[in-house]
Formats: sequence, structure tokens, C-alpha cells
Amino acid sequence: MGEVDKAFVQALEHRPKPGNIVEADGIPLIDLSPLNNLFHPDDEDSAHVCARHADLVAKIGNACKEWGFFQVFNHGVSSDLQQRVEAAVKKFFDLSSEEKRKVKRDEVNPMGYYDTEHTKNVRDWKEVFDFTVKNPTLLPASHQPGDQELQELRNQWPDYPLEFREVCDEYSSALEKLSFELLELVAMSLGLPEKRLNGYFNDDHTSFIRFNHYPPCPEPHLALGVGRHKDAGALTVLAQDDVGGLDVKRKTDGEWVRVKPIPGSFIVNVGDIIQVWSNEKYESAEHRVTVNSKRERFSIPFFFNPSHHVMVKLLEELVNHQNPAKYKEYNWGKFFKTRKMSNFKKLDVENIQIHHFKRPLV
Repeated sequence: MGEVDKAFVQALEHRPKPGNIVEADGIPLIDLSPLNNLFHPDDEDSAHVCARHADLVAKIGNACKEWGFFQVFNHGVSSDLQQRVEAAVKKFFDLSSEEKRKVKRDEVNPMGYYDTEHTKNVRDWKEVFDFTVKNPTLLPASHQPGDQELQELRNQWPDYPLEFREVCDEYSSALEKLSFELLELVAMSLGLPEKRLNGYFNDDHTSFIRFNHYPPCPEPHLALGVGRHKDAGALTVLAQDDVGGLDVKRKTDGEWVRVKPIPGSFIVNVGDIIQVWSNEKYESAEHRVTVNSKRERFSIPFFFNPSHHVMVKLLEELVNHQNPAKYKEYNWGKFFKTRKMSNFKKLDVENIQIHHFKRPLV
């Protein structure tokens, strides 16, 4: 990636202003250690542990409501594993273009390497490698409503680095476990049973991991690593390096603020599915990635997505006369398939968003 081609150039109103970005103040930093303190009713300190767990649920709920973003530490994913996956990611992107393109993804199989992805019809300044947690993963073969055919997404693994697949499998298992724990905390924060949402993520869930590499950009005021967007799934659990570049649109004033990298932590954000499930009690936050002219940046998001057959709608326990559904239900697999198609080329229309399913105000 050399000079900035016009395909990368953001519209004037969406271009980053690096000198004006301030570090976010107030994004919650949450200690997950209470999850590791199992207890029994007869334990002397069980009341204390219960109180800590209730406090954790309250903190998660407040973070989801006020920011849609939070950071977690003491999350149970070992620092050794984090370091090994970071090393494997860097080794992969250091390979020649010819070697990386041996596992290039396409519209038939969108898993693997790619360097021409679009967000909101503008090309991103990045290269990526995607793989699913479940291999194979089932998705609708097309976005057409009447088409019931399914396709299998199968991971493509590079020959190098040699340890790549093993590290990826180990990391995906650890992040899957953490994501279920976070999902249960979100459920409880909504006043629901701990396992209420787990059934939407049965063995055929469509979660995937992305490795992002953002090379230095000669004109970072024109392009974005990833354009402004909201995540379509349920939760995103992100690891980022010390370079920084993740910006969140603050809900209180609509300003872009920078999320400070904290070594060993994960950044968690609520996706559109939880926004619909909660009827906008928890809203997904708009975010983007800026680049710079001097340093490359790496990040690793885990996109926690339900099974393809799930119909997304307001959870029935939350429906009442004061809280009617704000969205029409939609099929997650068809929605996800449509979004994937827009990654490969510039479209003549806006790619699908949940606001397309918003019910009109009465």
C-alpha cells in the first residue's frame, strides 16, 4: 500500500482529524476476577462473593447502557497465549504478498486473507485474515429470502508460520469461553436468567476471528483503517496492540474519542443484535480505526455471532405496553450473508443495517 488511491479517500465529513482526537475519559475498566471465585452457600465468605458478582453485573449493565463499550482485565486468557497469537499474526502479515494470497478469500469462501475490503463503500487501509470458530460453519447460500440452501464456510490455513493453526485454535477456544461468560453477564444485567441467551449460540454459531494489519499510511488524514460502522453481531471482544487507533463516537456529544490501549486487556462492545434484543436499552456504539504515517498496527477482534437460523427480535421477557418492539424481526444468517457481500466491492446502495428493520414511530 503506497500512495493513497482515491478508492481509500473518505468523504470530507468523515475524514479523521488526528490532531483533534482526545483520549476517551470514562470508558469503564472492569475487573472480571469475580467470575473465577466459585462458591457454595455454606462458604463463610459466600455473601461477600455474591455481592462482588452482583456489583460486576451492575458495572456491565451500566457500561452497556452508557457507552456500549468497556474494557476488561483479569479475564482468564493467559498472557502467554496472547503473546503467542500476537507473534503469529505478525509473522503471517510479514510474509510476501504471493504467499499470503495462497489463502486469499473470495465471494464463494469469505474465510482467509484479503486486502481490498470496503466499509460503507469506501476501501479500508488494511489487510485481514479471517477464520471461523466452528469449522465448517453453516451460512445461507444466498441472501434471497426464499432460498433455503446452506453453504459451508471452511477455514483456509497458510503453510507458514508453522504454529499458526495451532495457536489460532487455542486462542479461539479461550475467546469463545470468555464470550459466553460476558454474554451471561449481559443477560443478568437485563434482568434475565444467566443462561437465557446461550441457546442462540449452539454448536453451529457463526462466530469468527479477524486478524487486522494496518500498514503506515502516507496520508492518514484522507483514509481510515476501518470506516465508521457498528458491529452487526452480539458482542465483539478485541485485543489491540500499543499503537492505538480505535475511536469510539461518544454518546453524550457525538465526538470521536480514542480508546487507550491497556496491555493484556480486552475491549468489549455491544453489537446490533443486543441492541435489538434489549430494544435499545443497550445501543451498539459507532466506531472506526484511524491509521498513522509512521507505525503499523495490529488488532484481533473476536466477533461473537449466533447460529444462522436465529430470528433476531426483542426478547419476549422484555416486551410490555410501555416497551413495544422497535424492530421487525430478521434472520441473522440472511443478514450476515448480505453484509459479507458488501465487503468485496463498492455497491450502488448502502449495505444492510439494522435501521432498515426499524418500525415506524406510531
